[in-house]
Amino acid sequence: MKIRYRKKIVNSNLILGVVWLIFGAVQAIFIEDSNPFNYAWFVLSGVYFALYFNQKNRKYLTIKNGVIKQNWPLGKEMNLKEIKQIKHFAGEYILKSETKKLTINIDLIDERSLEELKIELKKLNVDWS
Repeated sequence: MKIRYRKKIVNSNLILGVVWLIFGAVQAIFIEDSNPFNYAWFVLSGVYFALYFNQKNRKYLTIKNGVIKQNWPLGKEMNLKEIKQIKHFAGEYILKSETKKLTINIDLIDERSLEELKIELKKLNVDWS
């Protein structure tokens, strides 16, 4: 099961990538002073396009084979069987095992996917606080 990002977040990264690309093109075409910092707009644009494609293709969370995994470069993963407690606090689900802690930001998740995640977490029959 894949838990998707909100479309608003994904699309905002695409829009910001286009805006920074336009700023970079304007700087490169119309400004005669060739300063290396003028090309930082292209780097910034590339970062936002990379974020957009990552969020569009890889999704926020994946639940597969009894493991929940965050799909970003430094994302954590946790076995569902190891989860002892789920805490809902300040717009986040905090999944705790005896040795690990995984924080899920609810504000990043699409509404339909959030319902699927809730159903999947309720199946675990653990302490909710």
